[in-house]
Amino acid sequence: MAEEGYKVVLNVYDLSNGLARQLSTSFLGKPIEAIWHTGVVVYGNEYFFGGGIQSLPAGRTPYGRPVRVVELGETHIPREVFEDYLRDISPRYTAETYRLLSHNCNNFSNEVAQFLVGAGIPDYILNLPGEVMSSPMGPLIMPMIQNLESTLRTNAAPQATQFVPTPATVSVPPPSQPSSTATGAGAKQEDKADNAKRSSAADPLGGARGKVQEEVMREFAAIMASGTLRASEAAALAMRRVMERHGDATTMQQS
Repeated sequence: MAEEGYKVVLNVYDLSNGLARQLSTSFLGKPIEAIWHTGVVVYGNEYFFGGGIQSLPAGRTPYGRPVRVVELGETHIPREVFEDYLRDISPRYTAETYRLLSHNCNNFSNEVAQFLVGAGIPDYILNLPGEVMSSPMGPLIMPMIQNLESTLRTNAAPQATQFVPTPATVSVPPPSQPSSTATGAGAKQEDKADNAKRSSAADPLGGARGKVQEEVMREFAAIMASGTLRASEAAALAMRRVMERHGDATTMQQS
């Protein structure tokens, strides 16, 4: 008699709740459909990577209702064998090994899917980090990513990382020699105003992006200090709160 098969599906979540699609063009300079999180559903449980390999009854994870359910196929691997496999790979999936760009929940789902059905998860999910990093704002996001990873490993709130765009073409003029204290103060104010105008002309959205990034990091630090969420969840919640405060792309550009 043929061995019983088990259906394998991929639950796909958008951690931004639609805000990535709405605001990514203004924030990143290119459209991003969603901030993907995935879990593999098989044997009645959902298996996912979040600070370690975790499993919960299907539909009971903290990510709510999936925005998509992708059928991956059918497996004939017994549950006991699969869970032995998870124990074998668990040293590679810990809080210390988590990497937002290269070793995250979606990389875990992809490896598990290949073990169960011999095929990976959709490329559009795996390619999300590359899409973000190839955006005009990608190089400026890297310091925040490195800070998040350090926080996840140390379980400590990060220092706010500031990375306001500063075009290489913007130079700071040497200070003038004031004839009096009042004159010196006026010259400094004029220099600041002149520099601000030049920066704004070189990158009109630079100030708004920098402001949003700073707000995100402050929110993230406050959420992590509470100790109730993992870093990946705290980052998504911080981004969501800031984007909701800014409302829409037009509001953000006018901030």
